[in-house]
Amino acid sequence: MPVQLLTDLIRFVRHNSPFYRDLYAGLPDQVDELTALPVVPHDAFWRANTPRRNSLLTGPLDEAVVFKSGGTTGAPKFSVYTREEWREFTSAFGSGLVAAGLRPGHRVADLFYAGELYASFTFVLDSLHRAPVGNVRLPIGGGAPLASTVHTLEEFDVDVVAGTTTTLCGLADHLVREGRQLPGVQILFFGGEGLFEDQRPLLRKAFPQAEVRSIGYAGVDSGLLGEAVPGADPRVHRAFTPYTVVEILDEHTGEPLTREGVAGRVVVTDLRRRLMPIIRYPVGDRAEWTDVAQGHFRILGRAEEGVRIGAVSLYTQDVHDLVRAADPTDRVIGVQLVVRRWDGRDGLVLRLAVAGDPADGQPSPGRDPRSVDADEVDTSGLGHLASAIAKEIDAARPMYAAEVGAARIHPLRVEWVRHGELTVNPRTGKLLRVIDERPHS
Repeated sequence: MPVQLLTDLIRFVRHNSPFYRDLYAGLPDQVDELTALPVVPHDAFWRANTPRRNSLLTGPLDEAVVFKSGGTTGAPKFSVYTREEWREFTSAFGSGLVAAGLRPGHRVADLFYAGELYASFTFVLDSLHRAPVGNVRLPIGGGAPLASTVHTLEEFDVDVVAGTTTTLCGLADHLVREGRQLPGVQILFFGGEGLFEDQRPLLRKAFPQAEVRSIGYAGVDSGLLGEAVPGADPRVHRAFTPYTVVEILDEHTGEPLTREGVAGRVVVTDLRRRLMPIIRYPVGDRAEWTDVAQGHFRILGRAEEGVRIGAVSLYTQDVHDLVRAADPTDRVIGVQLVVRRWDGRDGLVLRLAVAGDPADGQPSPGRDPRSVDADEVDTSGLGHLASAIAKEIDAARPMYAAEVGAARIHPLRVEWVRHGELTVNPRTGKLLRVIDERPHS
């Protein structure tokens, strides 16, 4: 299907989708600029897009493939593609894999997740199949036993391993524990979640010759977003022009940003999907332009990815950066923010994974041997590192220390674990960056 003119697409969805008809009811009959359209209200979009009594789709659900989102909110969402739309989606993404580093003859292990209507395994396999360079595809999946996966990677001399960041780190942790490496792997393609700098040392230990690269930027709901741009920063991507239009909007005014280096929220318009139209759809990520003329942008993490401890807000990315600043020897190989409430106050627990013995945290007597208030220990080993992290956070966010001093929130607590003890989404296997354990009823 060729790229549609925006005016034709808008006319089509207004005529065939009850949701868009209502959303655009107050607009002129002729609309030819994206900025004249409202950003899709996310909650209303998904209330309309249900398996039964659907008011979003532009036609009956009689020929399509159906997928489900990660469902981390506990409310799974469904996305549909016609046969032609899926072929075009995976063909375009497959072409982007060459920019990401795929070369003729590469043997690629697909460790993404399959089943339960999850898209990534099938999506990556089909994208590799339709890539413009020949390759050998090994559909292992993310749920295979680690020992079996390692055996297959060695048996077939795999060049490229593709999976979620959490899957790749879990595999690396297994190899390190076994005292083994896979030096033949040239590329680690991560996708589905971001890569944090604290994860690189673990990956280097297990895959000493591998470059860690983004496989590309896409979503089962939003579709094509960006192909990887070669370079030192794997967060930088190039918009999939002309198939989709990526906008970065000011987080306060909603106006499109055109200056480089200014963070905003990402919205996308797909100019080829018709059954389930995506027009100015909020992706849920923050980004900034790095080269407007080339359509290059840097992903900055989830728009809502952060925590609020009492009156103090912290961005997840900021916390990761502060942990890394306090850890020059790269002992921390995974970070998770856990929000809890006890004794009538909120508290932040940094769950930090290490390759060594987590019991080295040196807590005070009577405390869980792997959990410690960061401000009450100043010893060697992990206890010293916990103190250093707390100092970094206090310096960067003085309000946190002030609220602790006023007894409105608890002091930062650090919980040391092994990488395999970090909590993941039970269905997708992705690492949960933020866990809110406070009672909300």
